[in-house]
Amino acid sequence: MKPVERKIYLASKSPRRRELLRQIGVDFELLLLRSDGPRGADVTEEVLPDEPAEVYVRRVANEKADFAFDLSRRRHLRPRPVLTADTTVAIDGAILGKPAGKAEAEAMLNKLSGRTHQVLTTVAVRTHEFADSFTQVSQVRFAQLRPADIAAYCATTEPYDKAGGYGIQGLAAMFIEHIEGSHSGIMGLPLFETADLLRRAGLRLP
Repeated sequence: MKPVERKIYLASKSPRRRELLRQIGVDFELLLLRSDGPRGADVTEEVLPDEPAEVYVRRVANEKADFAFDLSRRRHLRPRPVLTADTTVAIDGAILGKPAGKAEAEAMLNKLSGRTHQVLTTVAVRTHEFADSFTQVSQVRFAQLRPADIAAYCATTEPYDKAGGYGIQGLAAMFIEHIEGSHSGIMGLPLFETADLLRRAGLRLP
């Protein structure tokens, strides 16, 4: 009888995804992909011309999963499920990535102010016998933000490593009037759907 795996490889640098996996009792080992350096990124996160947000986030997460799974085999690692994820923010059909600096972060928050936007997260899992993914979309409505609110928030470190220039788990929670969807999905890993995907991949959860 084949043993049930209890641990995964997580191919993500996000500390929030690590916290969320621990929340549901998933043990993991990091399998990090290269995002920069002389040889460039293992998987590019550039948006293709006219690429819709849902197509983009699904493509990037699945390309990461394929690369990470192949990497685990090339390194002759113990066979385990490989999990990757990608999250993006979209409004008016435009994708908002991670702001490059203060001016871009302020511009993003001004665009989100007083409006509803979408947060899309795709999670992908690979094993030798299993390959699947899902995309979860949440609607997030921001309150009308004052210029002083935006300036104060952008003076912190929070906006600069997050799609859309904000994190729901931090100070920006006070900007959010309403969400429709998954709170953990907005953080970067929808837990209900992720647990189901891992179970189908053969992982034993608590």
